[in-house]
Amino acid sequence: MEWIERLNDAISYIEEHLTEEIDMNQLGRIACCSSYHFQRMFTYMAGVPLSEYIRRRKMSLAAVDLQGRGMKIIDVAGKYGYSSPTAFNRAFQSVHGIAPSSLKKEGVSVKSFPPITFKITVKGVEEMNYRIETKEAFRIVGVSVPLDKDIEKNFAVIPAKWGEIAANGTLQRLTGMMDTQPMGVLGISTCNDTEPWRYYIAVSSSQAADGLEEYTVPAATWAVFPGSGTNQSIQELERRIVTEWLPTSGYEYGNAPDVEVYLNPDPANAQYEVWIPVVKRQG
Repeated sequence: MEWIERLNDAISYIEEHLTEEIDMNQLGRIACCSSYHFQRMFTYMAGVPLSEYIRRRKMSLAAVDLQGRGMKIIDVAGKYGYSSPTAFNRAFQSVHGIAPSSLKKEGVSVKSFPPITFKITVKGVEEMNYRIETKEAFRIVGVSVPLDKDIEKNFAVIPAKWGEIAANGTLQRLTGMMDTQPMGVLGISTCNDTEPWRYYIAVSSSQAADGLEEYTVPAATWAVFPGSGTNQSIQELERRIVTEWLPTSGYEYGNAPDVEVYLNPDPANAQYEVWIPVVKRQG
């Protein structure tokens, strides 16, 4: 399928540029989505963050250069983009569990991580409920935090922000301000390739911002998936959307934010919706 072929083309791009700085925006362009959506798709489908996959591939090749070709550590470090032997040693040890200098000894074993190839696997064991909705633009007010281009780093930043606004009363204030659809506390990731990446905790409101930030979510078509449970369950739903629904849905990622709508924000038993921006796949 064309969608899977594009993902594999992105993997080929990574392989061709392992001795250079990997252009995340180019990966998104190859896969016809934002670099944020590509990283998320990759993580869910491969079971490993993109940054870690790239590190493993570089260190696999570095081990060959050191052990099989007898290259010097400082030369191999430079080849794979490490500014110092110390940074290279740290990366090498995190992957292989040994220092690169250990490869001078006979009988030392290292790990090999071959390139990933994506294929469609049809599961269909558990049903997924969803609806397709086209919505006009809507205004939100709330607070936000900047997001790192390496999306794994954001898994600590976002929960911390939720905890902060729950403790200082901002979350309660936002709840009282929601007066337009969608009705719920919103987690919105604005992660296209034309503006700074930010994560908003906000509500849809017509009221004055008064010290809060505001943002307009653009008109778009979303695939909307209902769910319930804990924070872990929403991540599991998002994983299933990307790995099970999206490949065979006839849709691909659209150019709009990801939206989480918390209808009941009880962390122990939340009721929520995951909105994925979509466009009909061409061809």
